[in-house]
Amino acid sequence: MDTRPPDSAPPVLAEYAFAAVAAAAVTVVCRALDPYLAATNLAMLYLLGAAAFAARGGRGPSVLYSVLAVLCFDFFFIPPRLSFTVADGEYLVTFGVMLAVALLISTLALRLRGEAESARAAERRAETLRDLSQRLAGTRGVEPTLEAGTRHLSEVFDAEVAALVPGEDGRLSARAWSGRDPALADKELAVATVVYNTGRAAGLGTDTLPVSTALCAPLLGSSGPVGVLRVEPRRPESLLDPERRLLLDAFANQIALALEAERNQDDARRSQLRAETERVRSSLLSAVSHDLKTPLAAIMGSASEVLRSGRLEKTAGSLVENIRDEAERLSHLVNNLIETTRLESGVNLHKEPHPIEEILGSALERLSRRLGDRPVRADLPENLPLVPLDAVLMEQVFVNLIENALRHAPGAGPIEISARAQGDAVVIEVADHGPGLPAADLERVFEKFYRGAPGGAGLGLAICRAVVEAHRGSISAANRAGGGAVFRFVLPLREGK
Repeated sequence: MDTRPPDSAPPVLAEYAFAAVAAAAVTVVCRALDPYLAATNLAMLYLLGAAAFAARGGRGPSVLYSVLAVLCFDFFFIPPRLSFTVADGEYLVTFGVMLAVALLISTLALRLRGEAESARAAERRAETLRDLSQRLAGTRGVEPTLEAGTRHLSEVFDAEVAALVPGEDGRLSARAWSGRDPALADKELAVATVVYNTGRAAGLGTDTLPVSTALCAPLLGSSGPVGVLRVEPRRPESLLDPERRLLLDAFANQIALALEAERNQDDARRSQLRAETERVRSSLLSAVSHDLKTPLAAIMGSASEVLRSGRLEKTAGSLVENIRDEAERLSHLVNNLIETTRLESGVNLHKEPHPIEEILGSALERLSRRLGDRPVRADLPENLPLVPLDAVLMEQVFVNLIENALRHAPGAGPIEISARAQGDAVVIEVADHGPGLPAADLERVFEKFYRGAPGGAGLGLAICRAVVEAHRGSISAANRAGGGAVFRFVLPLREGK
């Protein structure tokens, strides 16, 4: 439905002229009925004319008609006739009441006409909004939604319409338009960017750049702006009408909500795909990891048995020892894979109060051969409280952190391990004297499969974070002032902390 206002309203002078003609016409009718009706009844005819004229004319012409009606009634029908002189003063009250009633009738008639016009305008707006809703409901995807919206606005407002939304780089660009391809200048894009950032319209009919030939209106979703509509009407004055602006705002809100719904559905689909991909990958890792443990155990056992026999030449012994070491390394990787899938599927912690030095001692025993002559300095106070934890999982945390230090801080520098009580928690640190961590890696080192340096699979630190967080603790990485990296994790001393 076309909601454009009419091209031209009846000229104001013509309305006033029509008021004079209407008063004259009623006077002619009253003159014809004068021999048969009393003066009070003739006054009723003038009042009837006031109601009829108010149904068509404006407020000013209606007032003019009311004044002319009283004057004509006085001049032609009140003695002495054909004179504005009033012989009986009581008629002055009649004139006053007649004028007041005529003005009241005109006011009520104008109000009723205004309400009727408002109702018709609301009906037109509702119909156009319903048409837009039907168009948007029949589309799927961001770009089809924008194309349907711009086409509808172009038809309703007789304008060139473009929809601008931010890309991956955050910059606005036209993704849908009606008619010609909008080659927007830098200045026009700048205006649209300001509208997007502030959520306020700018351009034609606004306080911001009112001399512009186009109006930029924000597409406001429930969580903020999602884009900008640029509307350039062929008749700029059509957007200066408040009713038209309200309709445009309603269209913009409807398009914004549809666009936001499409994006939410896209996000949901991507999240579902990521979850499914992660599930398949976890299942694959779990299956492959368990299948690898048996041959790895056989390789490690055979290599260790051959080395214990002592019947190998030096070169062969070195090769067998290398086979054993690499098999152990691969076994550790497989264990990490199994632990990762177990943590992701949800694990029940078996918490019991344990001394940290006991957990650390078990971890160092597991790594004794890999540590070799590498010094490990432990600073654990004697009065360190017992910590409620899962001993098996926490031992794996120490093993992974120490192995990380061995891998990334080669040489003879010591590995330093310390613990201290701090409030209702115990703070544990594992530090090395290596080159430290790049600033960009401080947060990412705990991501699964993220490898900041060669030599690892990117699972050890991810397991550390998962175990610590399962204990309701926290873990972080930082660079030491004197060089090297330090990994710090905090374990609560009370359940629920």
